[in-house]
Amino acid sequence: MSVVICLLAAVVSGCSTQNASEPSQTAPQKVAVLLDWFPNTNHTGLYVAQDQGYYAAEGLDVTIVQPSGGSNPQLVATDQADFAVSYQEEVTTARSQDIPVVALAAVIQHNTSGFASLATKNIKSPKDFEGKSYGGWGAPSETAVLKALMAQYDADFGKIEMVNIGDADFFASMERGIDFSWIFQAWTGIEAQLNNMPLNYISLRDENQVFDYYTPVLITSENKVAQNPELIRKFMQATAKGYQYSIDNPDQAAAILLKAVPELNQELVVASQKYLAAEYQADAPRWGEMKPEVWKDYADFMFNNQLIDKNIDTQKAFTNQFLPE
Repeated sequence: MSVVICLLAAVVSGCSTQNASEPSQTAPQKVAVLLDWFPNTNHTGLYVAQDQGYYAAEGLDVTIVQPSGGSNPQLVATDQADFAVSYQEEVTTARSQDIPVVALAAVIQHNTSGFASLATKNIKSPKDFEGKSYGGWGAPSETAVLKALMAQYDADFGKIEMVNIGDADFFASMERGIDFSWIFQAWTGIEAQLNNMPLNYISLRDENQVFDYYTPVLITSENKVAQNPELIRKFMQATAKGYQYSIDNPDQAAAILLKAVPELNQELVVASQKYLAAEYQADAPRWGEMKPEVWKDYADFMFNNQLIDKNIDTQKAFTNQFLPE
């Protein structure tokens, strides 16, 4: 069993250092939240809620755990974490495999990812992907999205050289001669700007509405929704406050994230936080709210492109009921 899983087990078990003679109702409830990737500005609201005492005010002792390399939906569904950061595609895949997880909030209201290339490559539309090399991680969804985008421009997907770059980042892949790759504007795009590296960027949400899906999202298990809705309500009340603080105070929120994770690049965190301050809620009536059509449209896309073996009931894949009014 990995160190991370051991930590999750200890946190979820509710073990407390509080003296056993003290009234149990005064002990904060231990909660584990599993990240999807290394800590970054997608996660700032969690760190803010922890730092500012929002979780403590709800009677929660929250531990933020970095990923173990396993499937977050599987870990949540088997009670090895109470909550986790995931994304709509992962939740949809899990639901299609009968893994009972539920999305509770969209961390960012719109998809801020897209295809990027060095400006010198002159790739300005999906039509220009022809004859170019794409550096990706080998997921079937990459092929499906690229095919769909190129079809809109009568471009031939067969003319792309698909290269699996594994864990190499965008900048390393560009140095290896890759022509374009899939990035998140809030992190890699901002980093390129700070490095004075001009990019051409093709936004997924601008190209096709079906690709304006939720990434990332916060998830829990169906079991927790049924058996401990009060815990979810408390967690989401505090987390929403953390993200609202990050929207209203991006500089202070960046400082909180940097205090928790000092190895991060300060300039990048500050710039990324300012960018996401306008993206967390964007045009939604409140932070975290999700639309049924966004879930249905992308689930249909995944099913129609054989990314999942069976389609899902998207009404069961997400809920807005625990978001503060």
